[in-house]
Amino acid sequence: EEFWILYLNNSNKVIHKAQISKGGITGTVVDSRIIFKTAFEQNATSIILTHNHPSGKLLPSEADIQVTKKVKLAGQQLDVTVIDHIIITETGYYSFNDHGIF
Repeated sequence: EEFWILYLNNSNKVIHKAQISKGGITGTVVDSRIIFKTAFEQNATSIILTHNHPSGKLLPSEADIQVTKKVKLAGQQLDVTVIDHIIITETGYYSFNDHGIF
């Protein structure tokens, strides 16, 4: 499993992408401090979280939901908007935003 962040400018144009972590088949560690440090370095005003599910399951796990809430709350405090969290598999994707989790 890999966790990536897309960093966007005020026009929602991707200005940077970064792999935050790479773990095993069932999980990886996400550190909000690393995410927002890079956001400040890149002068990003918003971010999109994305990670893959090697298992092929599109639905978010409870851990995925909790990480999303944690990062979104931190972003609100730091004035960096979390636009979406996208889970990618070999057959499709799941957008938290499209499913009203945001």
